[in-house]
Amino acid sequence: MTKLSYEPVQHFNFTHSAFSFNGKFSLFNLYFRKNPFGSEYTVFASLEECIKLIANFRIAEDEIAFIQASLPPSCEDGFYDYLRGMNCSNVEIHSISEGYVVFPNVPLMRVEGPIAVVQLLETPLLNLINYASLVATNAARHHFVAGKSKLLLEFGLRRAQGPDGGIGASKYSYMGGFDATSNVAAGKLFGIPLRGTHSHAFVSSFMSRHEITDKLLHSSDGSNACEDFVSLAQTWLRKLKVFSTSIYLY
Repeated sequence: MTKLSYEPVQHFNFTHSAFSFNGKFSLFNLYFRKNPFGSEYTVFASLEECIKLIANFRIAEDEIAFIQASLPPSCEDGFYDYLRGMNCSNVEIHSISEGYVVFPNVPLMRVEGPIAVVQLLETPLLNLINYASLVATNAARHHFVAGKSKLLLEFGLRRAQGPDGGIGASKYSYMGGFDATSNVAAGKLFGIPLRGTHSHAFVSSFMSRHEITDKLLHSSDGSNACEDFVSLAQTWLRKLKVFSTSIYLY
């Protein structure tokens, strides 16, 4: 399916004009003009999603009915029959590999096929690639600054651009160099390691440390070694106070 949310109406106007071209082929180069974040590079991402889009490209009957109601009545019935049979079987894609470093004004992808079809692919492909590459590039820059010795965890789901944006952000942060995510759905879908902290609501549910009945912190490796959690927390609290005072005095 096309997902009409990917298509501006002017592309269907153009497709109607191209309908009369009798299958004329065209070649489109997909590229960008400027690296994000003032960077010297961009990480190319979302090729997999682009391939899925092209492999499943269809315009559903209810979508055609909506298009027909939106376009001028002068559009002939043959055009809508053409949309019903439209697919990407005659479209050929050449692309840079996903995850590679790319640069402005260099084609990331070459799309060749019937002009009416490849025109409808333009916006969906740009939509898929731009956001994913932005996230992957941002993650790669964080990884570069932090260094290989640091563990980077992605906890961005609460502020993501909706559920789909959250899944994509987790996936492409991992591609860009992050080590794990708190997003359970992304972990299930893409095999990304899961990591998390503990809930602030859980901490707030205790009025004081005296309410903690089990004060032993069990080892994460499953061994029998335990540590007094309350004493450990108090020790680190004192260390943090000394550390923050030292920074302030400096």
